[in-house]
Amino acid sequence: MDNCLFCKIIAGDIPSKKIYEDDDLLAFHDISPQAPVHFLVIPKKHFANVMETKPEDSALLGKLLHKAQELLAEQGCAEKGGRFVINCKSDGMQTVEHVHLHVLGGRTLGWPPG
Repeated sequence: MDNCLFCKIIAGDIPSKKIYEDDDLLAFHDISPQAPVHFLVIPKKHFANVMETKPEDSALLGKLLHKAQELLAEQGCAEKGGRFVINCKSDGMQTVEHVHLHVLGGRTLGWPPG
């Protein structure tokens, strides 16, 4: 998508602090971290939000979750874990219209989130 911030990051038009990339996914540190560990994992295929995904996207979404798990462990959070968040649309406080998984760790996170 031409105006999508994350599509521009995927294309290399906007720099990011990448921690992982393959043909399907990109992971990079959040520019406004809310925890000592805070990164995003995004599919390279554009979906505005998770409500747009289809059953045939299940393998890609599963890969996204498993890669997030692996990367969180690599960031030193294997023992205590963290939080995986996908915001969806306006009520879910989604600010970039491209599916993205926030992965947070490195401290105890409160609930409810706010």
